[in-house]
Amino acid sequence: MAKVYPQVPTCSPHITSEREIFTIWMKSLVCHTNGCTVYNTNGDIVYRVENYDKKGSNEVHLMDLRGKVLSTIRGKYLLAFRGWNGYRCSSSNIKEEKLWFQVKKYYRMLMGDLACKVTVGYDKYWIVRMTGKAAFRVVNINGDIIAEAKPKLSSSGVQLGDDVLTLLVEPHTDHSLIMALVIVYGLISRKM
Repeated sequence: MAKVYPQVPTCSPHITSEREIFTIWMKSLVCHTNGCTVYNTNGDIVYRVENYDKKGSNEVHLMDLRGKVLSTIRGKYLLAFRGWNGYRCSSSNIKEEKLWFQVKKYYRMLMGDLACKVTVGYDKYWIVRMTGKAAFRVVNINGDIIAEAKPKLSSSGVQLGDDVLTLLVEPHTDHSLIMALVIVYGLISRKM
């Protein structure tokens, strides 16, 4: 009888050396629930979020195609301010969570823009809303664009709807982190 041995990946499957393009459909695969489904350039589902609770839930899970929880995002209130903590789940046990990132919502009063400060260990990023409700960027502390989400256009240039986005992720960036930040932005804008 042949034995199957697990392959140990040499690097994270969520980081590539090339720019990646994803399609995000801000709808759940499960009927009558909130969430989103993420497709790669081949049309394969790579991430999904099923939010069985109401939109703007206090706890949401980022999963892979098979339903393995990759991270948990929990909303928190501190006085009048809202924030989110992201926890990376252990591969062996969903209960083993380690704080991965924190997001705090800010408004830039002069421009009326929404911005969120993201802290991942010692690294700092910003989620910045662009023109239009759905479009946003994730930038590092130097202002370099790490990821950008904008409405998806068909090949003839027609927008596919407010709930379909194109996500561009720069090389050497953790896709699961960017997807978790997309989820936080969806929670902020009440899309999930």
